[in-house]
Amino acid sequence: MTRSTRLPALAAVSAFALLGACAHAPSAAAPAQPAAPAQPATPATAPAAVMAHDIHSYARPDEARVTHVGLDLTTDFAAKRLSGTATLDVDAKPDARMIVLDTKDLEIQSVTDASGKPLQWRLGTAPAGTPEVMGVPLEVTLPAGTKRIVVRYATSPNAAALQWLTPAQTAGKKYPYLFSQGEAILTRTWIPTQDSPGIRQTYDARIVVPSELKAVMSAEMLTPNGEPAEGGHAFRFHMDKPIAPYLIAIAVGDIAFKPLGSRTGVYTEPSMLDKSAWELADVEKMVEAAESLYGPYRWGRYDLLVLPPSFPFGGMENPRLTFATPTILAGDRSLVSLVAHELAHSWSGNLVTNATWADFWLNEGFTTYFENRIMEKLYGPERAAMLANLGWQDLQNAVAEAGGPNAPDTRLHLDLTGRDPDEGMTDIAYEKGATFLRTIEEAVGRERFDAWLRSYFDRHAFQPMTAEVFLADLRANLIKGDAALEQKLQLDRWVYEPGIPENAVVRQSGAFARVDAQVQAFAAGGPASKVNTAGWTTQEWQHFLGSLPAKMTPAQLADLDKTFNLSNQGNSEILFAWLKIVVNNRYQPGVPALEKFLTSQGRRKFVLPLFTALMKQGDWGQNLARKIYAEARPGYHPVTSQSVDAVVK
Repeated sequence: MTRSTRLPALAAVSAFALLGACAHAPSAAAPAQPAAPAQPATPATAPAAVMAHDIHSYARPDEARVTHVGLDLTTDFAAKRLSGTATLDVDAKPDARMIVLDTKDLEIQSVTDASGKPLQWRLGTAPAGTPEVMGVPLEVTLPAGTKRIVVRYATSPNAAALQWLTPAQTAGKKYPYLFSQGEAILTRTWIPTQDSPGIRQTYDARIVVPSELKAVMSAEMLTPNGEPAEGGHAFRFHMDKPIAPYLIAIAVGDIAFKPLGSRTGVYTEPSMLDKSAWELADVEKMVEAAESLYGPYRWGRYDLLVLPPSFPFGGMENPRLTFATPTILAGDRSLVSLVAHELAHSWSGNLVTNATWADFWLNEGFTTYFENRIMEKLYGPERAAMLANLGWQDLQNAVAEAGGPNAPDTRLHLDLTGRDPDEGMTDIAYEKGATFLRTIEEAVGRERFDAWLRSYFDRHAFQPMTAEVFLADLRANLIKGDAALEQKLQLDRWVYEPGIPENAVVRQSGAFARVDAQVQAFAAGGPASKVNTAGWTTQEWQHFLGSLPAKMTPAQLADLDKTFNLSNQGNSEILFAWLKIVVNNRYQPGVPALEKFLTSQGRRKFVLPLFTALMKQGDWGQNLARKIYAEARPGYHPVTSQSVDAVVK
């Protein structure tokens, strides 16, 4: 997933899950002091078995766990519901008498075994202090020998994972649209399963949709044209590789397809198809570049779905089908690093997955590093250096927002006790994680580091991962008892302590040094027309706008806007950087562009910071924020609206 933004703190949770796949991991709470350095180990082969407590799941997979999900669901756009059955394959210990599933706002109608015999079930209650996002457990009695259960249910019209769009909210304006977003723990709002990233599951699905619409999912499509079904037509899907449940994804709408290469393509609404295909022309090359770095792509096809603008994230790495925001369609292919990021997740995140959300950095830090390597391979070292340098700036801002370098949430391994896991989805996970890996690469050399990282993906393929197991693998297979290297890297400090260690490797950009000279000239009173922007990339524009003085005169702002037509920018990243300046300077001529931007897309990365900045601008900003939000909120996904609700009270 492309980077997100912090949510307000929530209350405490209990419950745990035991996750199978690699050695013992620490509890969700990170130690206040760094762990004692582990003794260097001999090179490992296959790891033993990972055990991690997932405080965000009610499941007890050490007793009985879901291994496969079979969905047979019908879409009802009028009622905003999915209804049907989830058939769950169960791997239970011989003495297990119950399986516990995660649910939230589901209407459970019945539970039976595979033969249709009713099973006893109950919706439990959440322990006192449990975050509302966790929902409640579904406890099903298991007669001896039960291998499969069938849950008949319907989703709530307000299911947090699902957004039902009216025709007016789509590009084509003719048909409704549905899409899901399961990360972090929202899959339980549309599928009754064990919703923990460490409990990997395969899945099949049959989805019935109105005859004029098409369904797509994060799985192999078995019926590209659908098949006749009561109420419309049905699409069938199959995912034979075990994935984390947050990666089960669906979209339904007026969706067309265009190939980009032999195993890549793009889905989107017909009116957006040609534009999307042009923007994403390099996707096949990206897959080849990624494979050349860290081994074969293991998921078959790599397609993208460009969604309507209310999608709350830049992208979501659903296997075989990345979901992407239309805000990446800049018209010049300058924002394709987002695609490189989601593609990289096919190794880091989808193939090797954080066992719990306390180690979200194992997904996103690895992916941010890998993304940069793909961009370097395709577009050269300078483009990669600019992206890495912008990431470093984002990291400094994230540390400040977290409360400074001593703040607990600047650690990689987080304590999320009592909180929504979304709170850990900050730039700390992305950029501190990537900087950590870049620091290791610098210390051991790229060739040696790449060999280790590729073997890491191979050793732990289709398995959950914890910080402790990662460090053990690093020590066993890269450091190999080198005490001097161990001391130089400060591994435990990076993972378990707050702040950024002083050995951090920071990539510098020569292009940004040239941009800085232009910033200084303008800040000193020079006209915008004298700023030499010839050949600037999006990243240079971002650096320029982000480096300007915090406060400027109305005349300076008007000069910038008129010279570079900033308020009418088609590039979302450049426009976002400009609108932050507009808000912080209360620049009234820029307000129409701000209103248009906030009401025409719902990407949380853009929306939340702008509303937050507005609310800091006294009556001027607060009145404006409330006015704009009243119009924009109905079009936002719950992931975005719940975040902004806490800001625009």
